[in-house]
Amino acid sequence: MAKLVNQTIFASKIKAKKLYLFGASDVRALFGLSAVATASLLHRYKKVGFIAQPKRGIYAFPDALPPDVYLANKLHTPSYVSLEWALSYHGVIPETVYEVTSVTTKATREIEILGKVFSYRKIKKSAFTGYEIGRQNGISFYLATAEKALVDLSYVRMINGEEPISRFNKDKVNTSKVLKYASLFNSPRLVSVTRRILGAI
Repeated sequence: MAKLVNQTIFASKIKAKKLYLFGASDVRALFGLSAVATASLLHRYKKVGFIAQPKRGIYAFPDALPPDVYLANKLHTPSYVSLEWALSYHGVIPETVYEVTSVTTKATREIEILGKVFSYRKIKKSAFTGYEIGRQNGISFYLATAEKALVDLSYVRMINGEEPISRFNKDKVNTSKVLKYASLFNSPRLVSVTRRILGAI
């Protein structure tokens, strides 16, 4: 059965459904294949480079990869883009950040795939909020607000024993929102650090 699905039909049907990332269940539903036939088809297409596998069980077309930020959300869940990448996106820091930085409630980890680096830093569950829906190339993804990205970075630097960020555009953040997010970590030290970098002591 799998041999009856040629590459052109396979790609056109999946792309028509706007499945930027897809799995075996999607293929089975679209083409009416058995689990065995689907596994064989995906294995063969991956082997010849027709499809890429960013993560176990997740596939994409190399010529139609979704934005890195969308991929970052899917590679390690739950997570949202934050820290340096989000601060750069919001114009809080002037640097261009190429590594997609995110926070998660799971273990800290780094994923290098498709020639790109995706890093994830663990934060407290009580502080896993303060993100919104961003859009890139018409595709939605979860992104920290400028204020939450600043607090997330301050927290990560604090627990790593690093100096807090000192050079950033304070006009791009709302002081009261920053302090509100800092309080979610239940860390007086973080609140103190946050007040200091904001000049709100």
